[in-house]
Amino acid sequence: EAAGATAVWVAIDGQLAGIVSLQDQIKDTSAQAIADLKDMGITPMLLTGDNESVARQVAAEVGIDPDDVFAGVRPEDKVDKVKELQAAGKTVAMAGDGVNDAPALAQADLGIAMASGTDVAREAADITVMGSSLTQVSQSLQLSRKTLGIIRTNLFWAFAYNTAGIPIAAFGLLNPMFAGAAMAASSVLVVLNSLRLTRFGR
Repeated sequence: EAAGATAVWVAIDGQLAGIVSLQDQIKDTSAQAIADLKDMGITPMLLTGDNESVARQVAAEVGIDPDDVFAGVRPEDKVDKVKELQAAGKTVAMAGDGVNDAPALAQADLGIAMASGTDVAREAADITVMGSSLTQVSQSLQLSRKTLGIIRTNLFWAFAYNTAGIPIAAFGLLNPMFAGAAMAASSVLVVLNSLRLTRFGR
């Protein structure tokens, strides 16, 4: 365990027969995904049922602050941590793939399940990324932010267009033909602006 492994004790007829040593394989993309989340202003935390040594070693390899590592936590402890953060005014996103993650996924403001995870986790989460890489979590958040930004831009120009156009038309200063053309152009611009999302990730 001190070397970062999880020890599973094996007994036969009540007698210790051996110890199986399990060690996580950290994906090559995990460190980059954590760095991307930090660049977005998100504080990554690690909540795990693994022992302290394993958790801190994994956190060090991927770039998570030691103060944001919580090891040996049970499913209910994960929920309590999410509630604690929410009570402090934080917006919490939880990513997980196991049965023991499901309660915390349901409690979080945004639950993110991995497609490779359990059915229970996917049911409890708000969204499911189609894979098992943390980079897909950061990409989904980036895409969400970009989508929201485009929605806001579209709403701004729609309100600005109507705010300027309606009074002009009301005073008879705008030819109906030009007004119709301008309305059609406005719709086209909204669609073209939205189509910028198709370039995401390219």
